[in-house]
Amino acid sequence: MIPAKFFCLAVAAFAFPALACAQGSPSAGDAAAGSQKTQMCVGCHGIPGWRTAFPEVYKVPKLGGQHEAYLAKALQEYRSGSRSHPSMRAIATSLSDKDIADLAAYYAGTSGKTAGK
Repeated sequence: MIPAKFFCLAVAAFAFPALACAQGSPSAGDAAAGSQKTQMCVGCHGIPGWRTAFPEVYKVPKLGGQHEAYLAKALQEYRSGSRSHPSMRAIATSLSDKDIADLAAYYAGTSGKTAGK
């Protein structure tokens, strides 16, 4: 019995990492392509200290220097409706998975500093 259990554990130890790799990871974004897709972003996120009044008054977050996975997840959630900001939802619904990956790669690779710093 013990050799059979050991064999099963050994097979599982080698099989599961291979299965995880076979599923693939999300495609890596192209920062250069992302730099050409920022037109809808810079109107709010490109203005240091910008505040918006719709749907409520709040300070617009900086995108530069954020983690790539965080940015991609946020855009996917706006697109799906999991996050509820109406302007961001409207913009995110127009983005493909590739657009999201490219934008996330671009902003993750830029500095978090504003032009005034």
